[in-house]
Amino acid sequence: MTENAWTRWPSREALGRSGATRPRRMLVWAVRLLLLAVLLWGVFSQRHVGRWEALAAAAAILLAGLVSWTFFRTTYEHRLVPSLALMGVLLGIAVAAEATGFTGPALVIWCGCGVSALERLPLGAAVPVASVALASYSAFTNDVWLTTAATVAGMALAGYVLRLDAEARGSAQRLLAQERAARAAEAESAALAESARIAREIHDVLAHSLSAQLVHLEAARLLIENGADRERILDRVVAARGMARDGLAETRQALSALRGELTPLEDFLAELVSTADGAEVTVTGERRPLPAEASQAVRRVAQEALTNVRKHAQGAKVTVRLDYSEREVTLNVRDSGGEAGELNGSGGGYGLLGMRERAELLGGSLDAGPDEEGFVVTLKVPV
Repeated sequence: MTENAWTRWPSREALGRSGATRPRRMLVWAVRLLLLAVLLWGVFSQRHVGRWEALAAAAAILLAGLVSWTFFRTTYEHRLVPSLALMGVLLGIAVAAEATGFTGPALVIWCGCGVSALERLPLGAAVPVASVALASYSAFTNDVWLTTAATVAGMALAGYVLRLDAEARGSAQRLLAQERAARAAEAESAALAESARIAREIHDVLAHSLSAQLVHLEAARLLIENGADRERILDRVVAARGMARDGLAETRQALSALRGELTPLEDFLAELVSTADGAEVTVTGERRPLPAEASQAVRRVAQEALTNVRKHAQGAKVTVRLDYSEREVTLNVRDSGGEAGELNGSGGGYGLLGMRERAELLGGSLDAGPDEEGFVVTLKVPV
């Protein structure tokens, strides 16, 4: 871990400008312009220097600015050798400035090199570079030793604090990017789940509607084959047409349910049993709104159970019981038994199987089987 800490670069998020606020960016540019102004003032304020020498020194300062900008780019790209070479160029410019009598600009460049190295380079390379830069500053400054020591310590501390601040900003940027990616993945997962739910709802509605239509159309076919009178056949065809119309209405209702526009479950069951002879509904427990998927599961099981009664136990008395308990809702559909209809063998037998799968997806269960008198379907869904 120690070796990693000394050789690890600051992250690109820390070395880049992303995540920095506008006031912060303006402050950084203000500091850079102030530093450039101080360097140029230090050049042109030298009275013993001629005009051409001052212009040459100013050109050297501008070159140092260009080299510094390039240094920022190479450190952002985590290129160690070019970064160290550019730092060497800056230190060389400072040495040349000191040798030609421009002590002020040389001291500023040395301090800037020390701070920038600690802020942007791996610590294993930053410490030697900063040591050379700040030692050069200490050797050529005219301040007393205590002031020089305080300045050196302050520059080193400033560079390290800037490094920690940049790393904190980079970590915040990475966490923000991860959060955005997680939100995007969550939104995509929710969209896929919603698509699957819509497909399941439409499938169940169509399966129920088409199964009911098949009951009447198959009965019409059998009546025709047996030479039944026109009125009986017409009744079956009209019933199939009604089932098709009801299927469209149920499809619209399913879409409305997916939008959260569900009619009360009790009203739905009451309307459902009103179309079946000898059926009644009973509701017990404290009534309360159910989640959309739980409510739809109860509705579909009730429809499927009543369809099976019409197919396999014509004339049976049907009792639909809806019970609200603290943690689940239970639907019980019981018939008293009856004669098998003309279409006892019609259908694929997948209705209750699909309802059982729907219940299991919700963490519930569905049991279906004969009892002492007839057939019982029991659905339990946690809420």
